Amino acid sequence: MATELPPRERILATATRLFLQQGVRATGIDQIIAEASVAKATLYYHFSSKAKLVNAYLGRRHETWMAEFSIRLSRARTLGLPALAEALGDWFSSGKFYGCAFINITAESPEGEWREHSCAHKDSLRKLIEGLIDKRARSAARAKVAAKALIVVEGMIVRFQMTRDPAVLEDGRGVLKVLALALDAHRRGGV
Repeated sequence: MATELPPRERILATATRLFLQQGVRATGIDQIIAEASVAKATLYYHFSSKAKLVNAYLGRRHETWMAEFSIRLSRARTLGLPALAEALGDWFSSGKFYGCAFINITAESPEGEWREHSCAHKDSLRKLIEGLIDKRARSAARAKVAAKALIVVEGMIVRFQMTRDPAVLEDGRGVLKVLALALDAHRRGGV
């Protein structure tokens, strides 16, 4: 970790890397302190508890991931919902794929400690997906299709995390195309 970063940023960057790679529960404060090269008092000066550090991590992860995913979508060669599979494929092959931080932390915390962060993140992702859908479709229809597409995206993330099978992308792309076609047929009055 670059010691040129201010201590707060060094702590947050280290925690982010470790939380993504190992999980929140498996990562101890002592490991973060050692790898960030800070004193325990410095960590607690910036983050009064591990929960506060996790909250900062989730806030940063949301901002970073949404920005990176938006860039991946803008570079996709396909348009609409199928672009999601292409953007996911780019993330999966980036060397920085450890699954979804929000799905992972929800699975780690059955008591729902960070569920609000996860739900807010997924709602932002659903809105981003809704923006990919043809604006000629009714708003309610776009919202329903975006919610279904989010389920497909989440399934692709979890399935790829479990299997590392590239077929997940093609299967997901096929389902996303079906959703787009169904919406188009509905918009045209065919369904």
